[in-house]
Amino acid sequence: MQNGIPNGHLRVYGYRWEGDNLVIVPEEAEIVRRIFRNFLDGKSRLETEREFAAEGIATREGCRWVDSNIKVVLTNITYTGNLLLQKEFITDPISKQRKKNHGELPQYYVENTHPAIIDKATFDYVQEEIARRREQGALANKSLNTCCFTGKIKCPYCGLSYMHNKRTDRGVMEFWNCGSRKQKKKGEGCPVGGTISHKNLIRACTEVLGLEKFDEAAFLDKVDHIEVPERYVLKFYLKDGTTAVRDCPNTGHQDCWTPEYRAKVSAKRRREGTNPKGASCFTAKIKCAHCGCNFRKATQPAAGGQKTAYWRCADRDGCVTKGLRDDRLRELSAAVLGLKTFDEDVFREWVEYISVLSDTEIAFHFKDGCIENRLWDFKRLSHRWTEEQRAKFKESIKSSFTPERRQKMSEHMKQIRKERGKEWRREK
Repeated sequence: MQNGIPNGHLRVYGYRWEGDNLVIVPEEAEIVRRIFRNFLDGKSRLETEREFAAEGIATREGCRWVDSNIKVVLTNITYTGNLLLQKEFITDPISKQRKKNHGELPQYYVENTHPAIIDKATFDYVQEEIARRREQGALANKSLNTCCFTGKIKCPYCGLSYMHNKRTDRGVMEFWNCGSRKQKKKGEGCPVGGTISHKNLIRACTEVLGLEKFDEAAFLDKVDHIEVPERYVLKFYLKDGTTAVRDCPNTGHQDCWTPEYRAKVSAKRRREGTNPKGASCFTAKIKCAHCGCNFRKATQPAAGGQKTAYWRCADRDGCVTKGLRDDRLRELSAAVLGLKTFDEDVFREWVEYISVLSDTEIAFHFKDGCIENRLWDFKRLSHRWTEEQRAKFKESIKSSFTPERRQKMSEHMKQIRKERGKEWRREK
């Protein structure tokens, strides 16, 4: 290796080995030149990857070109006709584990060892451009959606930039969080935590810059970067050397309560109660005449394993009213409304509320002012015994009367007769 002879024939895309010489593969060399040309034209590696995928251009093994393959091509000095030997070395001769040589061992640069695909000046310029884009971060990648805040918000603990996110499942919501959230790292993660509302971030920047309306150009001109030392706190580092601290609370929940949305939610709660999950037309409609509380829905396991829905007074300890079965309440409501089958929409339209007067009587209060009382037949939900159950019960009772138990009961009755005399049947 010290004499400029490579230790082995490593595979290099664009070349093939003929003996100890590297020979250009024309078809592959054209792909290599295109990768460099795209990069010099300002395209990112991601754009080149998508371009090759759209045209069906594959690697030598028939796989798809990905970012890591393209990066290897752009940084491989072999395409200049020169060789850099001992770029990697084996750390363990038993496991054959390889490691990149970052100065641990000497490297050997050998010039003009084979035909060049890319000239040295172009290769050097590409390396400088790679370094420049690395310094710019995401702003250098035109395929990404960036803004004036990209790469400007830093986490002082993780050393990573905050990343922009958008959620649209419950309305559009934009926020920023630490880049460590998207990295699979062991441990507790970022100590700051939380997110920064994009709307409140703009508000804080406008206040720091002393503007009436946020201006991206003014922000880029005056602000060097922003750090997040603790949750919902921003520290601005200005280019003139000064700093400013502003609170940036996450007020997304409060901001969504517009007058229109508040009126919509209020109407829904008046209609369906404060528990929308599992709510029905009876929710907040059944009132206790004794204590004034609303009846609440609950399920109770019944004989046979199935569950039955009941409506019971919220004051379980102090109220004497019994529960109303949901299915029978629906049947009775349908009869009151003159329907063959119960309809929730019709019930909401006509009935104001139901008043539970006693264990056997309820009153339907209609929206037109009418009141109709109905008797309520309270029966516990049960099932008829089968012949097998009856026979099993009789057998269990019969088997429980053993000779010892019969003898004990006989002696007990004799003692009672002796103590009570002729009137032993009557209790004292």
